Amino acid sequence: MDKHNLTGLKEFILLGITDRPELQAPLFVLFLVIYMISLVGNLGMVILTKVDPRLQTPMYFFLRHLALTDLGYSTAVGPKMLVNFLVEQNTISIYFCATQLFLFIMFMCNELFILATMSYDRYVAICNPLLYTVIMSQRLCLVLVVIPYLYSTCVSLLITIKLFNLPFCGYNVINHFYCDNFPLLTLVCSNTHEVEFLIIIFSAVNLLFTLLIVLVSYLLIVIAVLRMKSAEGRRKAFSTCGSHLTVVVLLYGTLIFMYVKPKSSHSFDTDKMSSIFYTLIIPMLNPLIYSLRNKDVKSALQRISERVRNIFS
Repeated sequence: MDKHNLTGLKEFILLGITDRPELQAPLFVLFLVIYMISLVGNLGMVILTKVDPRLQTPMYFFLRHLALTDLGYSTAVGPKMLVNFLVEQNTISIYFCATQLFLFIMFMCNELFILATMSYDRYVAICNPLLYTVIMSQRLCLVLVVIPYLYSTCVSLLITIKLFNLPFCGYNVINHFYCDNFPLLTLVCSNTHEVEFLIIIFSAVNLLFTLLIVLVSYLLIVIAVLRMKSAEGRRKAFSTCGSHLTVVVLLYGTLIFMYVKPKSSHSFDTDKMSSIFYTLIIPMLNPLIYSLRNKDVKSALQRISERVRNIFS
């Protein structure tokens, strides 16, 4: 590998998911379907929670922003990944690569905080139902969404600027299907300890802090539910948390598997499989989980469908 600094480096080459020609067409169709389901599902969730008057509650306000976040990081990665199946050599400009990395980190970080906020919302709804509308005021809901967006943007901007201010070597091939931190760091000529430290610290703090909020919220929820005398009340309380808990387990489970596994088992192929799951599969599953398990969302979909039929009948 040529280790001299190329100040004129203009683009990178993304290796993609596989280099086997016979898999390119079926994988393109598979991931196109996955991305389209994610796009339609999350856009539909955003529109539904915005226009239906019965879904104008804090829970669905946060769900709307979860859908926006899912849509954001899947779109930052998905379309460019699909291009890789159609071209012989998938290049990405250094500026687009930096933009993709910035958007991915921002939306991924924001996803963790939105899920933590949703767990707090469920805690208030179950443990303080009489004060729910007072505690979860419109102003507080806005603050709980705006602060994570601002924080995620600052973290993403810091890491992206730090990384792309480092000199890249002559070898410009990224062993991934999008511009991610660690594959990019392998192409840097100079010392990367500072950037690696920032990435690890922010990743650990964000993951552990939000996970702590989720665990504490659900611990208090379980205690409150077990104190309920009515079996129907306990069932109803747990059912309101089912969708959110499923989404939390999927995302945190994948991230913990990826970042906590020992270095001896680390490989870019394993990272690619994990990345596919949390960049494309989870954003596709989230709206399906909330729509299939949620009676309010099902009812809203039926009302919208009836309105559409009435318009065209």
